[in-house]
Amino acid sequence: MTQVTPKFTPPQTLKSARIVEGMDRTPHRAFLRAMGMAEADFGKPMVGIVSQHGETTPCSMSLGPQADAARLGVASEQAVPVSFTTVSVSDGLSMNHKGMRMSLVSRELVADSIEAVMVAHAYDGLVGFAGCDKTLPGVLMAMARLNCPSVFVYGGAMLPGQWKGKDVTILTAYEGVGAVLAGQMTEADLKDLERSCSPTVGSCPGQFTANTMAMVAEALGLAIPGSAMMPAVYSERLAMAREAGRRVTQIIREGGPLPRDLITRKSLENAAAAVAATGGSTNAGLHLPAIAHEVGIVFTLDDVAEVFARTPLIADLQPGGKYLALDLYRAGGTCVVLKALLDGGYLHGDALAISGRTLAEELTDVALPDGQVVYPTSQALMPTGGVVVLKGNLAPEGALIKVAGLRELAFEGPARVFESEEDAFDAVSRRAYQAGDVLVIRNEGPRGGPGMREMLGVTALVYGQGMGEKVALLTDGRFSGATRGMMVGYIGPEAALLGPIAYLKDGDRIRLDAKAGTLDVLLDEAAWQQRVKDHQPAAPERLHGVLEKYARLVSPARLGAVTHSGG
Repeated sequence: MTQVTPKFTPPQTLKSARIVEGMDRTPHRAFLRAMGMAEADFGKPMVGIVSQHGETTPCSMSLGPQADAARLGVASEQAVPVSFTTVSVSDGLSMNHKGMRMSLVSRELVADSIEAVMVAHAYDGLVGFAGCDKTLPGVLMAMARLNCPSVFVYGGAMLPGQWKGKDVTILTAYEGVGAVLAGQMTEADLKDLERSCSPTVGSCPGQFTANTMAMVAEALGLAIPGSAMMPAVYSERLAMAREAGRRVTQIIREGGPLPRDLITRKSLENAAAAVAATGGSTNAGLHLPAIAHEVGIVFTLDDVAEVFARTPLIADLQPGGKYLALDLYRAGGTCVVLKALLDGGYLHGDALAISGRTLAEELTDVALPDGQVVYPTSQALMPTGGVVVLKGNLAPEGALIKVAGLRELAFEGPARVFESEEDAFDAVSRRAYQAGDVLVIRNEGPRGGPGMREMLGVTALVYGQGMGEKVALLTDGRFSGATRGMMVGYIGPEAALLGPIAYLKDGDRIRLDAKAGTLDVLLDEAAWQQRVKDHQPAAPERLHGVLEKYARLVSPARLGAVTHSGG
């Protein structure tokens, strides 16, 4: 089929004209002069360059130099760059305590704050940098919401550490804690691992949430091809950032493609396919519906599930596989994955790229998979994607499990019910559970948490104790992209909305089957209805501040845990 490059309509006037043109804008121009602008700058496109550069997380510490490089790109196209920053909450530092409540909340703060600055200051375009798990979807959501000329740039992953002759990451350290508690590692070795596993700035180097969402940005067409897997410390990133600055200014003058030209049902399906094909983060099942929501497309967890079910796993990436982002970069990056999926008939080739060309046109000259990090679809590692959506009487609205790397796809056992992550962590730390148990952590959903905490502290502890597939863990909370094992999260409806997980009791037999896509409690209907009738919910926690507002507004996980009515 012949691919036709679409044409866009250049704007008749710049958005920024509203703050620089006319006598009544004298005070506005005075403010701009105070910022260092001159007469020659008035009338040029004004481009916002947002990042989360700061010292809250290694994920964001590489963003400052890259954002500065983007300024050069904008200026080279005779436009005016204007830098600003927004927040970044580190999942690594907020994990396994109450601070994790703020992680998913920060996604909304990022999107809202970018919207506020861009609308208030009438900037014509946006280059958005992000490095940590929630900043990536937050920036992408802002771009979708604003629908202004936009280019997304991921800050890149850190390089892996070296310990005892092998690559190690922060996940190795999390699981090392469990290994010490199980008597399988010494505390001295764990201390040595702590000093070795995170040697540079950048995001976590596996196919965890940050790298997964960077790949999503490329698949959606919002990022420059080849940008996602480039390590944070590589100087090539500065050239990539300059190109982003140039490209956004070209889009302003050409009139497109805009985010809503790029984010379509077809491109959302392409993004979901990229997640499935790489065994990416289960958090994509939360963020893709949220991005779709911003442009007015209903793309729920059910839609994600359909794509996951029909897409083969073709990349052997951690946490389910062997390799890291650096290895995928050397093998050709996201483009190789997308080309393999396109050649296999698993992508919509007529979706658009940031260049304005179609995805098929963009991938024409991409190399073949190396057969080690990435395989052709004819040699897939699994016939369906590395992430599976489960449904059943315990999860009527769905739940997510990462199956990449699992030896078994089914599990049945008695429930051990915990009312919070802390209760579960305490029991697992004491090894007060046994093989065959189904550990259930409830009251950790978007509303019930509130904030839908990640459970990596617990799941890594279980895995590090050698019990990753000897027990199952279920929760209405979330998992880190680094989670592995028989772990089921995002169960909906959540306990706070009186979903079935709210009524479970110790000893209930639970069965999950990732091959069949089911999650059920094995209890007869009459007994279940009596339990629902007798249920006495606990008094809700008194909330204040941002968590109070979030709990009142947040939607269910299957809709993306969003907080407004959408595009």
